[in-house]
Amino acid sequence: MTPTAPAPLRAFLLAAPLLACASPACAAPGLGDEVYGATYQKGTSEFEARYGALNGGAENGEDALKLEAAHVPLKNLRVAAQVQIEREAGGQRHVTEASVEAVYTLGRAAGIDFAVYSEYAKGFRGNPDALEAKLILERRAGPFDARLNLIAERPLAHGERTELSYAASADMQVAGEFRAGLAAFGDLGTFHRFAPRAEHFLGPVVKGEVEALGPELEIEAGYLFALAKARDNSRGQFRLIVSLEF
Repeated sequence: MTPTAPAPLRAFLLAAPLLACASPACAAPGLGDEVYGATYQKGTSEFEARYGALNGGAENGEDALKLEAAHVPLKNLRVAAQVQIEREAGGQRHVTEASVEAVYTLGRAAGIDFAVYSEYAKGFRGNPDALEAKLILERRAGPFDARLNLIAERPLAHGERTELSYAASADMQVAGEFRAGLAAFGDLGTFHRFAPRAEHFLGPVVKGEVEALGPELEIEAGYLFALAKARDNSRGQFRLIVSLEF
């Protein structure tokens, strides 16, 4: 008998061919991005700024800033609006897209929380509109947290193909609200050419929370080293995420 894939994975595979490179400018993997979790607390709202900048090589100074406002109206639904601002190496910053997104929690199986993500992005400055989908997996065990996002992106323009990528992290509580671990982002090619030599970034991250201010302040910082094709144009990327949760 042929093995049957879990329902969340089947749903992702069926939807992925319909979806798109939300950033036609093809920014480096992880630049201004985060690794999404699969569960959220009902009734909370969040404002978040995510910044990433490339270091070294021909793309030194290229950066991306993403500003997001999110709310969790239901225990299994998170909705958000986002604006993306990018700068190419040696250029000026421009708003390249505005988007709306939703994360829907599917449930838990074998100790892993599953969720699906969908996004529609309106492109500016010649960038086409786009769709994006993610299958989100998260495993929590005591102080340990591991996440994997499998991503399919596709510009809504003639001739464009679905681009596949991933985002992953693993971190552990070290002391109090301080956590340390690793994060990774990378390209996986397309359905026509899966896992070619592509851009990947991997490196350490640290996270912390401050609750004395009223709203919960969360900060994540790190440096990801360029691997494989990414080394052709940069040495790595700096990351900083600051969020306020109400």
